[in-house]
Amino acid sequence: MGLLGLTPLLLYVVLVFRDVDILAATVISVIAGGILSHQTIVSFAAALANSMGSFLALVGLIIMLGRGLGEVLSATKVSHTIVHRIIYSIGVDTEKKAMAGIMIACVVIVGLLGTMAGGNAIIAPIVLPIAATVGLSRSTVAVIFQAVGEEALILGPFTPPVITLIGLTKIGYGQMLLYVSGPVALVTVTATWFMIQRIQRKTKDIHPYEEPEGIERFHPTPRSTRATVVFACCFLAAVVYGMAVKAPTSFVIVIMLGLSLITGFAGGLKLEEILKLVIKGMAGNVGLFLLFLLLDPFIGFVQQAGGFAALSKLIKPLMEVGGKPVIVITGGLLGAFGISGATVATLKLLHEMFNPLLSKYGISMLAWSLALVVATRVNNFVFPGANMVSSLGFAESDDLKSMIRNGWLVAACQLTLLVLFSIFFA
Repeated sequence: MGLLGLTPLLLYVVLVFRDVDILAATVISVIAGGILSHQTIVSFAAALANSMGSFLALVGLIIMLGRGLGEVLSATKVSHTIVHRIIYSIGVDTEKKAMAGIMIACVVIVGLLGTMAGGNAIIAPIVLPIAATVGLSRSTVAVIFQAVGEEALILGPFTPPVITLIGLTKIGYGQMLLYVSGPVALVTVTATWFMIQRIQRKTKDIHPYEEPEGIERFHPTPRSTRATVVFACCFLAAVVYGMAVKAPTSFVIVIMLGLSLITGFAGGLKLEEILKLVIKGMAGNVGLFLLFLLLDPFIGFVQQAGGFAALSKLIKPLMEVGGKPVIVITGGLLGAFGISGATVATLKLLHEMFNPLLSKYGISMLAWSLALVVATRVNNFVFPGANMVSSLGFAESDDLKSMIRNGWLVAACQLTLLVLFSIFFA
């Protein structure tokens, strides 16, 4: 009966696929979750208040600040200068080149910073004008942000998931890249590459960006060039510093504000002008911030209603039959569909839960590492959580349908890889 607790989540997916506005769908699903988990008006209000301090609220604030930075980059012509240099100097002048370029940028920045929300927040103001110029749709860019950002988190040497995984399983970083994270990332990016070609064809005319005015006629001025150089140098310095001190996601708030101020001053703007631009950009994402505040209690209500726990109990008996491969596959499935939460916490919980069986059956740590990675990646692809919705926000898109379709395809590919790897290497 606990599976009824998943009703709000299923309702959410159905509403989204019926093209109901994403915020309206979330409100309806949150209310349904509150009813199923027996919330009172007081406890419902407390859940909303607590969500103000949640990770999702932090991501929402970062997205708003990123939009504000985008306004400053536009006003100082930094974004125009970057687009001009890339389009006419490097040659990113086709849809596929732009897709590949955004993918590379996501892998590098998110992998180095160790935060998907923070990395995409910095990348978005730079790549969105490029996407607009070559004709990429908002849906295409959003899918790239999530799919590639998710995999960057398991490739970077200092990202929380990688550090946690290596600490738990004691495998080396090189082994992890070669046998675990590398194959998962390759499968994901390959599936996503073919999927975004289809998404681009279907959404190019439905969800286009507004092309920046005057890009073709624009020629960088000494002031815009200076502001661009200052922005680039400060950006790189922030990345290096963030890596050196292993800065958390909250570090990006200061970076967003700092880059806005420094770039604005370098571009000849006054403090009052810069702040007005930041506020103007943030105002455009107020609806998204409200969405993020609602998502935290939404997932919490599903968990309180017993949905995730019931799903876990349903598949747990499989651990006792089938030997090593089934244990590894079950661990991956349990994390993917039965446990919802922070990646690091999920990795720790799964490892502690299965550790006696791992020792008893002598299961390969490489196979188990793959199960842990797939567990935390699939969960983010099949459920509309923080990473999926934040990617929509950074891409300025509301096409959750395309995100879920790509997510299900990627999840199927990752689970297939897990099954095959478990059979041959567990």
